[in-house]
Amino acid sequence: MEEGMEEEIFEEEYLDFDKDLFEEVRGAGWVKELSQLTKLREFVGDKSFLQEIFKTKQENKRKLAQYVFNQYGIELNTGSLFDIQVKRIHEYKRQTMNLLHVIILYNRIRSNPNGDFVPRTVFFGGKAAPGYHTAKQTISLICHVADVVNNDPMMKDRLKVVFLSNYRCSLAEVIMPAADLSEQISLAGTEASGTGNMKFMLNGALTIGTLDGANVEMSEECGIENMFIFGMRVADVEKLWRDGYDTRKFLADLPELQLAFNQIKTGFFNSSEPHKFEGFVDGLISNDRFCVIADFAAYVAEQEKVSELYMDWVQWTEKCLLNIAGSGKFTSDRTITQYAEEIWKVKSVEVDLAPVPDTKE
Repeated sequence: MEEGMEEEIFEEEYLDFDKDLFEEVRGAGWVKELSQLTKLREFVGDKSFLQEIFKTKQENKRKLAQYVFNQYGIELNTGSLFDIQVKRIHEYKRQTMNLLHVIILYNRIRSNPNGDFVPRTVFFGGKAAPGYHTAKQTISLICHVADVVNNDPMMKDRLKVVFLSNYRCSLAEVIMPAADLSEQISLAGTEASGTGNMKFMLNGALTIGTLDGANVEMSEECGIENMFIFGMRVADVEKLWRDGYDTRKFLADLPELQLAFNQIKTGFFNSSEPHKFEGFVDGLISNDRFCVIADFAAYVAEQEKVSELYMDWVQWTEKCLLNIAGSGKFTSDRTITQYAEEIWKVKSVEVDLAPVPDTKE
């Protein structure tokens, strides 16, 4: 039984960017019964409705860009794809895979400065356990890569990296409505049924992820064709380890990843301490517990599909709408009702509450 969102919080705080629009076309009933969002599916072919969703998404990207500029002094291209991974920093969440893809994009732009690249801004956020050395190294490496990328004039408006410090609920209220792409890339078989990906879905972000955790239920609700699913399934992971996982066999076919590893190891992104991340890379290659290298080619290939679709705003926004329309199942009200009926064997009771007095007057 998957978890659910506290819909009242997310209706009022997260989904404000299109709440008025939805009420205009389908009334306010969905505010108390999120499953009514399914009615939005009939507007998939309505270009004027899609334009309004696109416009409100852009406005929320502008708000996040303003926050980033105020906090970090980094100017962002709001026309770029906002690619966001905010969650606890942990090896199984595979922030490293995302970062390695960033390095590959950086190298591609440097190798072909006149090439036609889809602009992208990649956001990371999350906290690490105090004693979790690898997680803290991951944060440090993200910040070093961001410093190099963001100060390279060749990147211009084409690639930026931001680490959002002190990730928290109030910051999520700014981040989630602004997301174009939600990174849910844990190794298949390691992720519980969380709610972060559901909140991104509710806010019209498309998901790139493995078929794991709540991604499975989400794909059932919005259609797997409206997500970017990649990588090994649980059975594939089990077979990989059973047969003897050798990272070097995969690396032999991944020259761009080899280059990225070499840059990290030799201090390209941290010239003042060039050997700082040697152990980090060597540890990943010798003991890739969460199969970053094995899944990497599939991840990069799926990211190329993301970039291609992003250039067609109509198709992209149609998929956004279908994700919003499919998110109604993931409410805590539905979860609690299901627990009551199937586990606790209790019946709901109607309670009439007196109106709360308006203390502002």
